[in-house]
This record gives sequence, structure tokens and C-alpha cells, in this order.
Amino acid sequence: MEFVSMLIGIVFGALFTAVIIWVVGKLGLGIEVSGFGPAFIAALVIAVVSSLITWLLGVLGVSIGGGWLGALIHLVIAAIVLMVAGNFVKGFKVKGFVGALIAAIAIAAVAWVLAWLVSSIF
Repeated sequence: MEFVSMLIGIVFGALFTAVIIWVVGKLGLGIEVSGFGPAFIAALVIAVVSSLITWLLGVLGVSIGGGWLGALIHLVIAAIVLMVAGNFVKGFKVKGFVGALIAAIAIAAVAWVLAWLVSSIF
């Protein structure tokens, strides 16, 4: 039963992230998405690449830390992950590194607003 719960969590997380990517793409904030399908696939690619980067940094013993410097490092990593996803997913285009930075900030802001709305309703 634990595996099923984990699988359901992954699917809902990917759907939630896909909605966020799709919304940011519609707003024209650094990324272009041709539809919900590419947004969903991009969400999955982003999850895999982010997990690999986090694992690799852990293996290398690199600690990002917190505060402003940690936030900036996380932002740059998020932008790089978006650019990698843009190279692999058809229908998902990133408008350069600055566009990826803007999209990373927009994705974080939209995710925060949607999470706040969902928590307010439930």
C-alpha cells in the first residue's frame, strides 16, 4: 500500500507542477509551452533532473546552505534544470538563461499562490 501512496503522490505532484508550468508559459515569462502534455512531460523531466542534481551534490558533499546566497544558488540551479528540460521536451522552449531565471522565479511564485489557495480551501 505504501508504494501505491507514493505513486499517487508522484502523479499529483507532477500534475500540480505541470499546471504551474503551463500557467507560466501562458504568461510568457521566460518559457513557451505548446500545451498541457509538454508541460506534464517537462514537469517529469524537471523532477528527474532536479533529483539527480540533488543526489550528485550530496555525493560530492556540497552543501548549498540557506539565506540569500543559498536562495540565489537554488535559483541558478532551477534555471539550469529548466534549460535542460527545454532541450529534451518537444513543445517546451526556454528563452535563454535570463528567461530561465525569470521562469524559475515565476514558477516559484505561482506555486506559492496555488499552494496558498489550496490550503485556504481545504
